[in-house]
Amino acid sequence: MKKLNYSDVDIVQKETAYHGFFTVNQYSLQHRLFDGGVTRELMRECFERGHAVGVLAYDPWLDNVVLLEQFRIGAYVYEEEKRRDNAEDSKSPWLLEIIAGIVEPGESQLDVAHREAEEEAGLQLLVLESIGDFYSSPGGSSETTELYCACVRSNDAGGIHGLEEEGEDIRVIVMPYHEAAQCLKEGRLNNASAMIAMQWLMLNHDDIQVKWKDLK
Repeated sequence: MKKLNYSDVDIVQKETAYHGFFTVNQYSLQHRLFDGGVTRELMRECFERGHAVGVLAYDPWLDNVVLLEQFRIGAYVYEEEKRRDNAEDSKSPWLLEIIAGIVEPGESQLDVAHREAEEEAGLQLLVLESIGDFYSSPGGSSETTELYCACVRSNDAGGIHGLEEEGEDIRVIVMPYHEAAQCLKEGRLNNASAMIAMQWLMLNHDDIQVKWKDLK
């Protein structure tokens, strides 16, 4: 059976359905089938917002994790749908998250990590460890997220941060590692970037703590 790749897709037509802060493009396409045939002409919409970077801030000296809390429209819309259906398990649209931002033209992922850490949490990143990247929702979006775990000092972390011109109102929360791990286990960390990054830290906690504790 042939291994399929990028060259096995034929774009018949591409049109922009919406262009604003984000872009939605509509594609007419055909692609090869595993059995060697070709699909009929398919119509697919793709939500295109660029690519993102996420950073889980960890203090190996105090064994603290630094998380953010902020309002998210997607979570609000979902919870409002549940309320209309009389669901009893509705949750707050203010989510616990990691530091994150969109890669702007001319920026590297590391540039974004440092910029967003300062803007969203007032933190300086001392060392970054790559966790990996993932597709956020490949069935309908081209966005990928590059994840890092970053060494920080959390002694003075906290407070309200974010850029006023972007409407950001971000509460910085410092919590012990074991409490952050419990948040994941209890479902209070319920967005993909935070879940993946926290799972990585739980798998690598002892090693990363030893690796970073001798940093000045």
